[in-house]
Amino acid sequence: MLIIIGMLVVIASVIGGYLGAGGHLDVLWQPFEFVIIFGAAIGSFIIGSPTSVIKGTMKAIGPMMKGPRHNKKSYLELLSCLYSLFKLAKTKGDLALESHVEKPDESPLFQKFPGFAKDHHTLTFLCDYLRLLTLGTNNAHEMEAIIDEEIEAHHKEHHAVAEAVSTVADAMPALGIVAAVLGIIHTMGAITEPPEVLGHLIGAALVGTFSGVLFSYAFFAPFARAIAVAYDAETEYLRCIKAALLAHMQGYAPQVSIEFARKILPGTVRPSFQEVEETVTNLTAD
Repeated sequence: MLIIIGMLVVIASVIGGYLGAGGHLDVLWQPFEFVIIFGAAIGSFIIGSPTSVIKGTMKAIGPMMKGPRHNKKSYLELLSCLYSLFKLAKTKGDLALESHVEKPDESPLFQKFPGFAKDHHTLTFLCDYLRLLTLGTNNAHEMEAIIDEEIEAHHKEHHAVAEAVSTVADAMPALGIVAAVLGIIHTMGAITEPPEVLGHLIGAALVGTFSGVLFSYAFFAPFARAIAVAYDAETEYLRCIKAALLAHMQGYAPQVSIEFARKILPGTVRPSFQEVEETVTNLTAD
């Protein structure tokens, strides 16, 4: 929602200021200039990006528009889910987790946390490491190294998308100049035309430069930043799970394990200790 508001503010400010100064909107409508700029931008993006990045960019539109999907409520649900898992493991041993991690879609434990259970990627991430516990893995340092490698791979994969969009943003002003130069070339071919015709052609050429700079700094660069922010939030979510898993492996009580995870969260999404305690107390009562 915020990104849409921002785009509207940009458009209203630029167009409003232009009209206020006495400009005419019809001069700005130069479709062939846009074909040159955006066509070249899309082509260069395809040339410089592997298939995974191209597909990832299409998938990133949703996170970019919606922003980070994890908030205090979703973290509270995650911590509650981890508490339930660790409590079961402490009470009956890690092997008691086996039936839940092998078929998480049918697990009554995960069904208590529908928001988390719907996140297939994160659910798989958690179950993979819980499965290692059921298989007898007990070295927290080795586990930490493996988790870090997976999170880093996940981070690089997502940030490759943001970097590709950022590269397009960096190229847009130069592509705008390309469109403007081609417009000037076209104008030079009509040098014998009267001044009002030449003025229109030169104005059309300059729209290319204007468009390249505007779309670069007002749209594509912020788009790249919005994608990076959304995916950074996903990484923080995985790191929260990592902190809780490692604390559990080192023998801490479930309440302590999830407290370790809670403490590493950014303040904007971190539930308070009292909120977590109240939630897990209600789980115990159930």
